[in-house]
Amino acid sequence: MPDDSDPEANLEQWKSAMQEEHAEAIANPDPDESHQIEGVAQVTYRVTFDYDAADDALERASAEEVDDLTDPELLSCACGVRGMTPEEAREHMAAAVEQA
Repeated sequence: MPDDSDPEANLEQWKSAMQEEHAEAIANPDPDESHQIEGVAQVTYRVTFDYDAADDALERASAEEVDDLTDPELLSCACGVRGMTPEEAREHMAAAVEQA
């Protein structure tokens, strides 16, 4: 039995369905869930080490922050909606407040 399905078309259909589901979750938050926006940010440090020849070990000598803390580009909500832009997160929270 030949497989005449189009993997590219299936992928595009799946992506479209996922985007629609994501947009729906942003615009219509679950009123039974708690909503709080969260994100993960990294700060870069330059860490130096001293070598201890007797123990053949590296020991941290200093740590210096080399980047400022910036807001993450993608945000999540405690209710489970993930991967939102700041604009989508604001839309989600505004909709949650309206429902309350």
